[in-house]
Amino acid sequence: MRLLGHATIQRSSPRPRLLRLAIPVISIALALLSGCRIRALDPAGPASRLIAGLWWFMLAISIIVFLAVVVTLAIALLRRRGDEEEEARAHRVSYGLITWGGAIVPGIIVLGLMIYNTFVIVNLETPPPDNVLEVMVRAHHFWWEVNYHQYGFATANEIHVPTGQPFVVLLDSEDVIHSFWVPQLHGKRDLMPDFTGRLWMQADEPGIYRGQCAEFCGLQHAKMKFVVVALEPNDFQAWLQQQLEERLIPTSGRALRGRQIFMGSECVYCHAISGTNATSTFGPDLTNIASRLELGAGTLPNTRGNLAAWIIDAQHFKPGNYMPPMPIEGPDLQDMLHYMDTLH
Repeated sequence: MRLLGHATIQRSSPRPRLLRLAIPVISIALALLSGCRIRALDPAGPASRLIAGLWWFMLAISIIVFLAVVVTLAIALLRRRGDEEEEARAHRVSYGLITWGGAIVPGIIVLGLMIYNTFVIVNLETPPPDNVLEVMVRAHHFWWEVNYHQYGFATANEIHVPTGQPFVVLLDSEDVIHSFWVPQLHGKRDLMPDFTGRLWMQADEPGIYRGQCAEFCGLQHAKMKFVVVALEPNDFQAWLQQQLEERLIPTSGRALRGRQIFMGSECVYCHAISGTNATSTFGPDLTNIASRLELGAGTLPNTRGNLAAWIIDAQHFKPGNYMPPMPIEGPDLQDMLHYMDTLH
């Protein structure tokens, strides 16, 4: 401390400066820790592992660059001015930092990222072997039509596949641009009207992998979900056989009356059930509705109570979807539910 006239000048402590530098570093660290459970960084197949590897590589490079910038900034803030010779030396070092840090090193980083990214894209676009499972997925407002055209049946909002085997997903849209994304299996892929996209995926372990429309498409975009159900090959074949079995018509009881109520209702104008006169493709196929995990493209768990509530007033749970309230209540609704319980 020294006195100049009546003014007192005191050199500032470096601690507040270090504190100002520490705050953004700690904030970024907390943000990274909070994202440790991001499903895209928990890959379950070869395609998603390629994408996750590229992400981690970019993150590592970003951290190194960030730390280098922070260290350089800290040195600049904390260093004290020296004599003329020291200042001249500092200027020469600064010019070198600008040359290397502002041009040469960024150029090397960008080139490395371009090479790595090209490697990932080439591997993602490499076609899988012939004779693999193909699944046609068509996006609607606000649900997913899933067609196993190789086997001649369709379902909705669920894609069943065998583990350890690549499968091809053909993608298109009935209305607007949607985006198909299963974070643990692949990256995002847009679905556009009048254009069929194509990608291949593989699930290495049995499980349920969540998917989501990743392109804003309207009021219920957030509730346009689906699942990929990966089964062991033998279990997948059993599931296929179940889907291909002929649906037996109830011969008596409440299920038979429920079938008659369904066929006489407005439901047949939108939905299809294999082996019946209900053949519309406007809404989800209901042939295997009883075995699905969820209702309304991930809106509700598939329970008897939720199905009844969905039939009566789907708009209450998913406003803006295309299913109107259905005036079916009391014994008629219960009998219809008995019939739908048989649709496995």
